[in-house]
Amino acid sequence: MSTTFHGALSPVLTPFDDDGAPSAERLVRHCRALLNDDVGLAVFGTNSEANSMSVAEKRVLLDALIDAGLPAARMMPGTGACALPDTIELTRHAVTRGCGGVLMLPPFYYKGVSDEGLFRAFASVIEAVGDARLKVYLYHIPPVAQVPLSLALIERLLKAYPGTVAGIKDSSGDWNNTSAVIDAFASTGFEVFAGSETFLLRTLEAGGAGCITATGNVNAAAIARLAREWPSADAVAQQRRLDEVRAVFQRFPMIAAMKAAIAWQSGDEGWANLRPPLVELGAGQRAQLESALDAIGFRMPHAAQLALRTEAAH
Repeated sequence: MSTTFHGALSPVLTPFDDDGAPSAERLVRHCRALLNDDVGLAVFGTNSEANSMSVAEKRVLLDALIDAGLPAARMMPGTGACALPDTIELTRHAVTRGCGGVLMLPPFYYKGVSDEGLFRAFASVIEAVGDARLKVYLYHIPPVAQVPLSLALIERLLKAYPGTVAGIKDSSGDWNNTSAVIDAFASTGFEVFAGSETFLLRTLEAGGAGCITATGNVNAAAIARLAREWPSADAVAQQRRLDEVRAVFQRFPMIAAMKAAIAWQSGDEGWANLRPPLVELGAGQRAQLESALDAIGFRMPHAAQLALRTEAAH
C-alpha cells in the first residue's frame, strides 16, 4: 500500500498574533519551511494548541494553507473533537480540500468509555463523511486524552473500514505498545507512526512508517534525514543527536519552549505567543533555553524565513 505520508511529520505549531487571533501568514511560512525540509504537516495536533481553537478557526487556517499553494496531499490535519458533529465537519472539510489524511482523536472528555463506544464514534464519522478518499489516522495519546485505543479496537476498525482506517499515531510514550501495534498490523499496510523522534529509528527498524513529532517544528531537517537514511551506518549517531536536541526542549513546557526558540532565532517575538490556558516561558526560562541550545550548537537553519516581517529578524 503506497502512502502520501512517509518518515517525518510535525504537529505544526499555531502562531498567534498579539490580539490572540491565529496568524495565518506565519503559519504559511512555517509550513512551507517544513515541507522544504521534507516534513509533512500534521496541523491541528496537540502541539498546535488545536483543542484551544474553534472549528471555524481551523477551517479558515486549512483553507489559507491550501490557497497559498501548499500541497494538501502532504497535510494530515487533526479533526478529532469531543462533539461528533465537530469531528464530522472538520473531517469532511479536510477531505473536500484534498488532504492526504486526517489525524483523529477519540472523543476525550468522558473517561472509562468502552471499546464499543469508541468504535461507534469513529464509525459515525466515517459513515457520515461517506467519501472513499477519506484516510483516517487514529490518534492514541493516553497521557493527555486518557482515552486509550486498544489493539482489539484497532483490529475491529480495520476489519470494518479497510482502506479507510490507514494508520495510527502512537503517543503513548510506551515502546512496548508501539511495537505491539507494528507487530499486529503493519504487515497489512497499516502505517504506524511513533509520537516522538525518540522512537524513530526503532520504529523504522521494526517496520513502522516514521514519526509525527513535536520537535519536528524546530529540528525538521535532521529528523527527516534520519527517516530517509535510517539504514545507513551513522543512523545511531543521528538518533543520538536528535535525542540530545529533544532533551533540551523537554526540560521546559514543550509548546512554549518551541515557540520561544522560533521567536529567538527568527527575531519575531510574535512567535512566542500562546493561547490560554497555556502561557509563555518566563524571562529566566527563556535565558536557560537559549543557553542550553547554544551549548549544543543548535540552530534552526531557516529561522529568518519564519518572521512575519523580515525586517524584524536580527
